[in-house]
Amino acid sequence: MNNPLFTEASLGPVILRNRSIRSAAFEGMCPGNKVSEELIRYHSAVAAGGIGMTTVAYAAVSRSGLSFPHQLLLNNEAIPDLRKLTASIHREEAAAAIQLGHCGLMAKKSLSGVCIAPSGKFNLYGPTWAKTISLNEISTIIRDFSNAVKIVREAGFDVVEVHAGHGYLISQFLSPYTNKRSDRYGGSFENRSRFMVEVMKVVLEAAGSSTAVVVKMNLRDGFRGGMELDESIAVAKLLENEGVHGLVLSGGFVSKAPMYVMRGSMPVKVMAHYMKNPWMKFGTRYFGNLLMKPEPFTEGYFLEDALKVKAQVKIPVIYVGGLKSKEMIDKVLELGFDFVQIARALIHDPGFINKLKTGEVVKSGCQSSNYCIARMYSGQMACYQNETDGPREMGR
Repeated sequence: MNNPLFTEASLGPVILRNRSIRSAAFEGMCPGNKVSEELIRYHSAVAAGGIGMTTVAYAAVSRSGLSFPHQLLLNNEAIPDLRKLTASIHREEAAAAIQLGHCGLMAKKSLSGVCIAPSGKFNLYGPTWAKTISLNEISTIIRDFSNAVKIVREAGFDVVEVHAGHGYLISQFLSPYTNKRSDRYGGSFENRSRFMVEVMKVVLEAAGSSTAVVVKMNLRDGFRGGMELDESIAVAKLLENEGVHGLVLSGGFVSKAPMYVMRGSMPVKVMAHYMKNPWMKFGTRYFGNLLMKPEPFTEGYFLEDALKVKAQVKIPVIYVGGLKSKEMIDKVLELGFDFVQIARALIHDPGFINKLKTGEVVKSGCQSSNYCIARMYSGQMACYQNETDGPREMGR
């Protein structure tokens, strides 16, 4: 087949059967911070549906990095179930990736025991005050990233994706909005990027020669006072120099500009419906649209900025951001991107890639309502078009 989407491609030491990747969108399928059968079934279905590689999302490298009670925590006890997960993906001949991260100031102290950030700052998601991370704590978290890579390698993952975007801890260090430090980790771009570089050195060392390492990074934070494209290009060059195998070019800041990440509007009534905390439920229902201001959705919304970063590096660049049609996927690959990452179309239909290949569909039925996003923060992700119960009308 001549279509570049369905050709084999190398990502560092790993060969993918095609150029499609299920992006690391939170599944909400790890109750008690452990792998569930639902998580295994979902990623197996995506693998069976033709994806080149599927990515498990939001795996915390330590308890201090947890933000949800249904988020995966990486520890030695998780290895047997993670092996079941990777084995099920590999049986369908897809590669298995996992996203590693730490949520920093977005931690919930009831889960994490502590809420830390580059600089002390109020955490609306707690709600609590995030304390300034100490130098000793920085060293500990760097070791946690290294240990997490060793865990997932033992569990059979082919690729590690380090989350350095979206306002999580590495992104918090990079952004002048959240990093007000005056020591060697704050101030200049060199200092603000130091934590990321130190993390990547241990990640790459732990990954060895057989595990690929990619990084999800921001093109822009999405608001005035955040990181902009010029510094993002500098971040991309730093990561290339460190030896990473690919870059995932995204954007947005969950605690400040969440809709810049996924675009469109958030169905706040759905989000509030599934929340358990009555104050959070009330605040989200009546003030959610003020905190999560809508951003216009167009398919391929990061493309213009991503092209500018792509032009400055030679390593593989992975496009993510609103892809749901054969036409736009083909366009992105024709522009020279090495892979495409897709999430919402695969929540709507795990078999989307095979259906593109056979010509059964040329466009996903996903309507970009963000219902799946509203659901995943309090429970399992779901497409409202596939729901048999629950507040379907609120997802429209």
